[in-house]
Parts: sequence; C-alpha cells; structure tokens
Amino acid sequence: MNSIKLSKIGEKILKNKFVNNSGLESELILSNILNTTREKLIIYPKKNLSKFIEKKFYIDVHKRVNKKPIAYITGYKEFWRKRFFTNEYVLIPRPDTELIVEKVLSCYDLNDSKKILDIGTGSGCIILSLLLERKKFRGIGIDISKYAINVAKINAKMQQLENRIKLINTDIDKFFLGKYDLIVSNPPYIKKSKLSSLNEDVKHFEPKLALDGGIDGYSTILKVIKKSSKLLKKRGNLFLEIDNSQMLRTKEILLKNNFFTKEICKDLSGLNRCLVATKL
Repeated sequence: MNSIKLSKIGEKILKNKFVNNSGLESELILSNILNTTREKLIIYPKKNLSKFIEKKFYIDVHKRVNKKPIAYITGYKEFWRKRFFTNEYVLIPRPDTELIVEKVLSCYDLNDSKKILDIGTGSGCIILSLLLERKKFRGIGIDISKYAINVAKINAKMQQLENRIKLINTDIDKFFLGKYDLIVSNPPYIKKSKLSSLNEDVKHFEPKLALDGGIDGYSTILKVIKKSSKLLKKRGNLFLEIDNSQMLRTKEILLKNNFFTKEICKDLSGLNRCLVATKL
C-alpha cells in the first residue's frame, strides 16, 4: 500500500470517530512513523509501505481515536519554531504560551546579559526558546516532577543549550538559589473542581500535577508570586501565565508582594492570558 492511500484510510477512521482535523492528524501520524515531514510526505508520497509500517500506523490512529493527544503519539510538539520532545509527564506546549516568550523578547535586547528562572519548567519549552533567542541569557529551570526535569534535559540537549541552563528537581518552596533578572512561569491554575470538565484528551492524558491549581486555582500562583518577590532583583520582571478570570485577584496578590503590574497581554482568542509585573 502507498502512503496516500494509507493516510486516507486513517483520515476516514478518525473522521468517523469525530476527531477534528482528521486529515492533518492522519498525515502527522504517518509522517512521524516514516521519519519525514508532513510536507515531504505530501510532495513525495511513499510506495509499497511494509506491513510493519501499516500495523504501526493503525495502532497510532486508534490511540488517537481513544483521545490520546497527537503530541504524545508522535513524541514531539512544535513551539516557537522549534521541535520539543513531549510525553505524558509534561504539558503539551501550546501556542498561547508563546505569548510569554514574545513578551520577554520585547522587553530585552539581543545583547542583554540576563539571568532567568523558569518555575515549573515542564518540557523546558519557554526557557529554552528564550535562550535560543537571547544568546547571552543563562537560566535555571525547576520542576517538582523529576520526570518533567528529565524531559527538559532531553530538550536542552536537542537544542544544544546544556551549557547555558541548569535543570533542578525541586518544589519552589525549597528553592533558594540565586537572584534573577527575570522569572517566567506557567503554573497550574485550574480549579480542582473543574478538572473533570476538561476535554478528554487533557483530563485523561496530561499530568494533573501541572494542571491542578488547588481548590480556588490560586495555590501555586500564590507560591510563585511570593517566592519571586524574594528571588527577583529590584526592578526585575515576572512573566506569568494565568486564566482570564484570575487577573484581578492576581494583581491584588502581586501588589501585596511588592509588585507593580506592568502589562496584561491577550492570547490568540483575545482573552487575558499573560501578566507582566515588576518588582518594586
């Protein structure tokens, strides 16, 4: 069987199970198995695929039918024009989170030499993207999950940034190392009561540790702000991703912890998503 026919079969299976973007996802699954890009697969279709390839393809398609996210099936996700290794121990990098990268880059020049901390680094996609764009930045990424730190280490090696970053398995409460020019964080901020209403691919596959913000959604946000007030240098900036509904209370928490809210940034849907605050 050739790749065009196999991809169309996958598309039909996914479409019948109400999977959105069924054609795109079928192509992504097959191109990943064939170790090529989706674009090359379309331009240069493969002939006479082996039974092994067909079997692997059907297995992966049915994983997607069962709501496993495409990023966990292929083992990677594109973020800020780079490919990051991804598995079930880390949140899947999302386009909205690129807003943090964009805002940091708008605040610092190419030749700035800064020390950066990423709290809850996960896959490392935020801090590694910043280090790629700012060659004189150095950083530390911390995460409470040792498995997430292992993923971030793989990504640091993939991006050839091992010499400019340290990745540490620790809770923010137990971290006291250094002073930083800027801190970035995408903490868990979903209310515990809302976890069960998330999309199936999120609630059944993505790590609860990276989603669960406690009873009111603020437990980790509060810890990040309090610790950042101690770890940031004076006039240092905190870049924080939170939910649209949390902006007002978060601004109050920041003010109580000696921060001035500098900017609130909207995501691709026009919702408030990223908050930039300066330590007074």
